[in-house]
Amino acid sequence: MTTVFEFLAKGGPVMVPIVGCSVLTVATAFERAWFWTRLLRREDQIVNEVLEAARRDLNEAAEIASQARDLPIGRFLLAPLTLKNPSPETFRLALENAGDKEFVKMRQGDKVLETVVAVAPLLGLLGTVTGLIATFENLNIGGGGGTEQASQAAAGIGEALITTAAGMVVAILALLVFRVLVSFQAQQMDYFSEAGNELELTYRQYWYEPAVTMADTKARSHSEALAGDRY
Repeated sequence: MTTVFEFLAKGGPVMVPIVGCSVLTVATAFERAWFWTRLLRREDQIVNEVLEAARRDLNEAAEIASQARDLPIGRFLLAPLTLKNPSPETFRLALENAGDKEFVKMRQGDKVLETVVAVAPLLGLLGTVTGLIATFENLNIGGGGGTEQASQAAAGIGEALITTAAGMVVAILALLVFRVLVSFQAQQMDYFSEAGNELELTYRQYWYEPAVTMADTKARSHSEALAGDRY
């Protein structure tokens, strides 16, 4: 541990914000890993149970989705199921609106990682420049320092370059985490779209269209009965 602190101290004051960027990156990575682990582990089961129940009873499907409100997929499927006899257009609008809200939540942490990717290398470069300035200020060129002074200058330059290496490492780590999160988000957009389409088709096929057909049949029978009474 002492060696790590000594290494960081060699980079100078600029290492403090670089270390801060690394802490933000690691914290974001762990928080998002927990979020995606919980979601990916349960979402298939939730979707299958909701779709299966929706073919029998919409209230039962809504209850199952309500029990999974702690997850984005549960809130997404619950949104249209809480409506009373919606039209297919309203049903789809509820799905789209809920999906947009969940996708915004899925992107939490992206801005932090994007900022770290942009700022960390610049901080590293800044530390190198300030370190080189300090090294050359302490270098007595006309004093004939000889080999010892040259060795000190080389050591000072090496220490100044530590910040550049640290900044690049932090930026690369943040970029890798960011790309992994983006890939998960893209997969979830496709998955949500597929699950939403399945739920909408189930609603149309099992509930909306039979209700419309029954209403048309009753209206036609009523019209025919009125016409018979007239004659």
